[in-house]
Amino acid sequence: MSSPNSTPDADRSAAPAAEPQQSADRSAYIATLGFPLLVIIGGLVGFIGHGSIAGHSDWVNPLLGVIMFGMGLTLRPADFVLVVKRPLPVLIGVVAHYVIMPLAALLVVWVLRLPDAVAAGVILVGCAPSGTASNVVAFLARGDLALSVAMSSISTLIAPVMTPLLTLWLAGEYMPLEAGDMALDIVKVVLLPVLVGLLAHIFVPRIVEKILPVLPWVSVLAIAVVVALVISGAHDKILDAGISVLAAVVLHNLLGLGFGFGAGKLFRQPEPACRTMAVEVGMQNSGLAAGLAAQYMEPLSALPGAIFSVWHNVSGALFAMLCRAVDNRRARSN
Repeated sequence: MSSPNSTPDADRSAAPAAEPQQSADRSAYIATLGFPLLVIIGGLVGFIGHGSIAGHSDWVNPLLGVIMFGMGLTLRPADFVLVVKRPLPVLIGVVAHYVIMPLAALLVVWVLRLPDAVAAGVILVGCAPSGTASNVVAFLARGDLALSVAMSSISTLIAPVMTPLLTLWLAGEYMPLEAGDMALDIVKVVLLPVLVGLLAHIFVPRIVEKILPVLPWVSVLAIAVVVALVISGAHDKILDAGISVLAAVVLHNLLGLGFGFGAGKLFRQPEPACRTMAVEVGMQNSGLAAGLAAQYMEPLSALPGAIFSVWHNVSGALFAMLCRAVDNRRARSN
């Protein structure tokens, strides 16, 4: 789209580039909206076929490693330059992420009076790093994409420390937890695969560039299988707790989006940065949370992460559509 002050010549020169951009937007929308559908299918398979699937819970960590390796392949050293050039928005965003979502989880748990197992799962989701689809949603919302990549990368790299410490502190009263073992697992299934993927992008970039287009679909298929395994493990209690967990997930996510945007405004960040902060705060790596909950908590504790994996892609796509509608209205008014 041309700016309001562009010249006719500039408009004509920009026109050929508009079609590829619109095509990329459409592809990103399809991917973002297709993700929840595949994850829902995974959940249904896990629920219906729980008898034969529940015995394969040992697949969860390897699948999470595949997802994070895929994330690492999308990163480049240049993605971290923003941390040096513009440290303030990155710092604001990462701090907001690890403050707002854990506190929002506590608020949701208190307001809805959730059972201990569900409460612990909601809190674990709140203590997880940024979601793997957050960069796509930030792009769709016309946010600051460089900031989005920097925030999600940093929040993921510090997750081995932040996630277990915050979870132990906030969820420890609901059930006993082994923070040390959880931290070691996060190093193995998050940090190491991300670093290996990053190194692969540095040393064999041509190979990586060829497989990048399929990476989102590989990741979502892996998340769908994780969700199937989680749902199969919690099958017996889903019908009793499903509505309350859905309400908790929706409220938690909306609080993250709202307060994330508000944090950007509070520190007088530009509109694109505020949108990015909303997305990076509100979208969690819920697949990781579901996997950790399945391993270190009760089966029911993994349910919030499984449902969050579906919902936050839907809400992210709706948020992006709202942002674009606002931009279009402003353009017409000018």
